[in-house]
Amino acid sequence: MWKSRVPGTVPAIRPAQPVESDQEVRSPVSDTTTPDLTPELSAPYSTDLDELLDALSTRRDGLSAAEASQRLETHGPNRLPEPERPGVVARFLSHFRDVLIIVLLVAAALTAVLQEWIDTIVILGVVLVNATIGFVQEGRAEQAIEGIRRMLSARAVVRRDDEWVDVDAEEVVPGDVLRLSAGDRVAADVRLLSVTNLSIEESALTGESVPSGKEVTTLAADTPVGDRENMAFSGSIVAQGQGWGVVTATGSATELGRITTMISEVEAIETPLTRQMARFGKVLSAAILAMAVGLIGIGTLLHGLDVDGLLLAAISFAVAAIPEGLPAILTITLAIGVQRMARRNAITRRLNAVETLGSVTVICSDKTGTLTRNEMTARRVVTAGADYEVGGVGYAPEGEILADGDPVGDDLPPDLAPLIEVMGVCNDGRLVEGDDGWEVAGDPTEGAMLALAAKAGVDASAWQRRASVPFESEHKLMGTLEVAPDGRVEVLVKGAPERLLDRSAAQIGADGAQVPLDRAAWEEHAGEIARAGMRVLAAARRSADAEADRLELADLDEGLVFAGLVGIQDPPRPEAIEAIADCRRAGIRVKMITGDHADTAGAIGAEMGIGGEHAVVTGPELEAATDEELAELAVDRDVFARTSPEHKLRIVTALQAAGEVVAMTGDGVNDAPALKRADVGVAMGVKGSEATKEAAEIVLADDNFESIERAVEEGRTIYDNLRKSIMFILPTNGAQALVMLVAVVFGMELPLTPVQILWVNMVTAVTLALALAFEAGEPGLMQRPPRPPGGSILDREFLQRLVMVSVLMGGATVLMFLWTEASGHSLEFARTVALTTLVVAEVFYLFNARYLRAPSWPPAGVVGNRGVWVAIGVLAVLQLGFVYAPFMNTAFGSEPLALGDWLIPAIIGAAIFVVVEIEKAIVTRRSALTAEPALTAPSARS
Repeated sequence: MWKSRVPGTVPAIRPAQPVESDQEVRSPVSDTTTPDLTPELSAPYSTDLDELLDALSTRRDGLSAAEASQRLETHGPNRLPEPERPGVVARFLSHFRDVLIIVLLVAAALTAVLQEWIDTIVILGVVLVNATIGFVQEGRAEQAIEGIRRMLSARAVVRRDDEWVDVDAEEVVPGDVLRLSAGDRVAADVRLLSVTNLSIEESALTGESVPSGKEVTTLAADTPVGDRENMAFSGSIVAQGQGWGVVTATGSATELGRITTMISEVEAIETPLTRQMARFGKVLSAAILAMAVGLIGIGTLLHGLDVDGLLLAAISFAVAAIPEGLPAILTITLAIGVQRMARRNAITRRLNAVETLGSVTVICSDKTGTLTRNEMTARRVVTAGADYEVGGVGYAPEGEILADGDPVGDDLPPDLAPLIEVMGVCNDGRLVEGDDGWEVAGDPTEGAMLALAAKAGVDASAWQRRASVPFESEHKLMGTLEVAPDGRVEVLVKGAPERLLDRSAAQIGADGAQVPLDRAAWEEHAGEIARAGMRVLAAARRSADAEADRLELADLDEGLVFAGLVGIQDPPRPEAIEAIADCRRAGIRVKMITGDHADTAGAIGAEMGIGGEHAVVTGPELEAATDEELAELAVDRDVFARTSPEHKLRIVTALQAAGEVVAMTGDGVNDAPALKRADVGVAMGVKGSEATKEAAEIVLADDNFESIERAVEEGRTIYDNLRKSIMFILPTNGAQALVMLVAVVFGMELPLTPVQILWVNMVTAVTLALALAFEAGEPGLMQRPPRPPGGSILDREFLQRLVMVSVLMGGATVLMFLWTEASGHSLEFARTVALTTLVVAEVFYLFNARYLRAPSWPPAGVVGNRGVWVAIGVLAVLQLGFVYAPFMNTAFGSEPLALGDWLIPAIIGAAIFVVVEIEKAIVTRRSALTAEPALTAPSARS
């Protein structure tokens, strides 16, 4: 039907050559001034050709070299503008914008004023470590525009001074006449003046799963991009045939450039975690500063302490209350999640996207290549005798042909064999088995027909071709003159049903014999197949003279015997259907947004369980909708067809305005603006364009929707683990802050020094909290509804637990300090006992934190995550060094302990573990009574 091509090739360098006589259509020389962008140029597809040429101040035989040079100066090179990007220094400094980090920098400055240099160095070291981790883990450079720029053609063939010449694509200007050949990447937007069997692969721009056939007819002004058959767009690839036309736009004025501008103008919004942590940081910072000021006031009014001592105490309080290790824990936990998601075929480019997936409430998915395979497949065959179903998907020659549910076997029915032979033999494609499976060398429709023939056992290579009539969009058919294996000579034809019915007087009956044509029945069958969302292809044939060796279009005008119809479709991925069902059970709504036709989108949606009884919303409907109507359509409807990049962007924005957390998937350049706007953009790694991959936060290594569902599950696990880490770290900070507050209020010696507090915050707490990043997902993870987008990272239940644990740990630390000091030990020894009590309590509380609601009693609470025991082992070594290493004693003001001094801290830690488990049980029971499902304890795992 269509000739094969080599994807991605560019035209060979051609010397200047005279124009062929059949292409030279000269017109009077018009005004050669550089054109302005007139109204005609805003919609060149709907403008009369002569008016368009006048508007461009050009002619059918092109420009002169002087005119082209002048226009190049006026319009500039045919390339996209370079984006502005933050430098390395700016990217590094951006990691100091966190409120908590700013508070720490202020604390470092104050300690420097007080000449507490060790404290200053340690605090600054903590800040630098956090910033460095974030800088290394996250490359914020946006390269979406660069990805699109790489789609532009390197060379182009244009008409200059009455000759076809090869020029750099950047030198193409509006008004140039550009020639297109199979394999070329189109250098600019072109209004076609002449086409011969021309079809262009535009899926990256329009979402169409097959190449678009081209014509020269003037179209209506409201024709959407996907239906503009008289245009060739910059960045698209010529699949087959040839043509030429006038350049209407270059650089940023092209359709590709317009999408680039949209990408640069789209503002990426903050992720739910970023918003929650920013809000949490501001509230915590305000509370810490207020309490530090209050602490200074209390010390001055109640105890008359000197300002320097109070400032040091206030700094100690701030350092104690601020979870310095939290940024590092968040970054490292997300980085671990990135590695886990990569093992599940989801490659993460932005760390926060890992967690954002876990909060997604709506997934907007492209159809072609994501929900479907982007491989055309014959799914239905209709003959005069039966209606057959075809199994298998894609181009793999695997699957059975079924009649009433039963395989037809090796001996094809007499009505089916003639049709299959036409489809397999009247074909210019070729199936190739590569490393990633079967692929088609040629047009996707040809590949579908070859796979159908292979499933039926028809050997097309046994036929010998003598002549052919290639497919042209004007005639919508292809014919070949073939010699069958038994020596018969036949004309085989395939094409649009209406064109073959016009040329047929008979049909192949159920028994294989010729019978009169029942045109009405075939038209009804064709309409039924089309309404099911499939493309319809017809087959016909006739006998020819044994000596015949030529075939003309006129030879196909009459006398054909109609063989039947084939319905072809880009089939849904079977695994994607189940993944969509899993998303629905998880409370996530899936919407399909495609550039394909409404019937096709509706049929695929129904097969995949998307859309329900609602009608498909089309691009023109979205265009006509007001903002209020669009908001309603975006929320209520699930299938959108014939959409443009603007439509996709508006849908995503409307969903976000309605409070949804949106994931957007896609593979084409037309998806890139919406991907960038979405809370998390997901690009296809195999068939996706470079621009889409660069605009996305996550790239799927297998182009499979099922991987998105698995990534959502992983995202929920990561968010749970982040909450566990926060629930572990904050009580430690709360306990230390309580210790400082009690010391100042009661005029005591500080139980912990600022450096000792940093030891707890940055060494012991971080070491233990990292173990929680390796926790597996809790039971029922994908049966929960998504968490509320505006919810707090810590709800009332967890805040109550935080306060309780902080009081228990802080109270025990103060009591152990007072008891030890009262026993006659030195201040350094008492502080060492107090700090050891806090650290041992952290170890026991780590087991509580492993499960947010489920009980942590042994054995389930102590097995299943080897990272917990590794972290405890590392901490034991570090804490022993803190207590017994002489250089650590000097640096941190600690003293060695006797073996018996560890006993009481261990008893206190065990008691805190028991109290927290009792609290979890009470909360779980209360939740059950209020109809909130509680998580059951996981089984013990070794």
